[in-house]
Amino acid sequence: MSHDRRDAVRGRPRHRRSASLVLAVALLVSACGSAGPTASPGVSPIASAASGTASTGPSASPVTTTPSDAAAIYATIENQVMAIRGLTQKSPVQPTVLDDAGIKKLVSDSFAKDNPKEVMDANERILKAFGLLPADANLTQLYVSLLGSQVAGLYNPDNKKLYVVSKSGALGAIEKTTFSHEFTHALQDQNFNLSTLKLDEIGQGDRSFGRLALVEGDATLSMSLWQIQNLSQAELGQLLTAGSDDASTKILLGMPAILREALLFPYTWGLSFVQGLQTSGGWSAVNAAFAKPPASSEQILHPEKFASGEQPIPVALPTDLATKLGSGWKVALEDTFGEFQIATWLRSDTALGAAKANDAAAGWGGDRIALVEGPGGAWSVILKTAWDTPADATAFEAAAKPTVAGLASPGSVLPGAGGSERWVLIASDAATLTRVSGVLGLAG
Repeated sequence: MSHDRRDAVRGRPRHRRSASLVLAVALLVSACGSAGPTASPGVSPIASAASGTASTGPSASPVTTTPSDAAAIYATIENQVMAIRGLTQKSPVQPTVLDDAGIKKLVSDSFAKDNPKEVMDANERILKAFGLLPADANLTQLYVSLLGSQVAGLYNPDNKKLYVVSKSGALGAIEKTTFSHEFTHALQDQNFNLSTLKLDEIGQGDRSFGRLALVEGDATLSMSLWQIQNLSQAELGQLLTAGSDDASTKILLGMPAILREALLFPYTWGLSFVQGLQTSGGWSAVNAAFAKPPASSEQILHPEKFASGEQPIPVALPTDLATKLGSGWKVALEDTFGEFQIATWLRSDTALGAAKANDAAAGWGGDRIALVEGPGGAWSVILKTAWDTPADATAFEAAAKPTVAGLASPGSVLPGAGGSERWVLIASDAATLTRVSGVLGLAG
């Protein structure tokens, strides 16, 4: 069944320091049975938009006192989840119940702490350059609004605290479902040490996104099985009602696709990925994935590449890029965009069509993206991509050229070394575009 609010395993946004809560019940879009996600691959907001793990606790006090039998209810759910997941609790976890104001404050405070203004500004510039945000949008405000409206619970690996949102203070179907999801995160942390996944490592946004999908897919599958086994028909009906008549849904649907799809990806595609592992190899296969986790969003979108151990192609930008551009230039952000985000970007060109966009991104081998800023407000976004084959590079170029042509700022899609590299350059003006292409040794 579906529960339409999110959980958050708190954390920083990904990419350069991303901006979203990593292990948040940020969209408990769980599914009954084995059905996989129906959404097409999305993209995680580039530089910092989607990954985090919150570290600070809310200063707001818990909503009302939970029912007197809450401890017994939580203990029962813990035993049920452990039986489903096959993991043992090593230390107790005491949930804190928050009202809407409490969770919004927690999310806002954590977001501000984990996402410096300069990082968010750079991410905003990149997303706008790619046409993924309206020109007048404020990325920080959008993120805080999105996460504050979607998070239904949160587990913080830093301080080992678990939070559940309850509007009434009662412990109903939604709150119990959320707790089952967040408790799975606590079990993951106690058994696999979530910090070893390095979900917040700067400059490794796409890798963090893939690993987050493992973490959230695991918790979503565990939660889904718990729902099926332990909720009554009436309680399942309550979840459906809450999911279909929730103001948070309006906020989610009103968000730019890059933010909406990035929030959903770890739960939908992550669920499909983990279901595949669990179906073929049981929970031991899922456990093994924590020891050797996904290396990219590509491995989540194409599980066979995870199974075969196909790693991203290393891609590097010139280390002296800012120096070559001249006095006053700097590299404001550098990260990996990844197949998920490239596909989301290409899908923004409605004339291309979603199927062709996804196909054009599917041959992704690796990439590196950077924002460079110079005097007088000049800037450029540089995306260097490597593809599995020359044919894949050609397919990407064919899709990217009309997409770039439709952007508000001047841009180019250019060949790189060999037949399997392509560059995408976008700049504040034509002169800057020419300057950057020349410094990179690319034909304009």
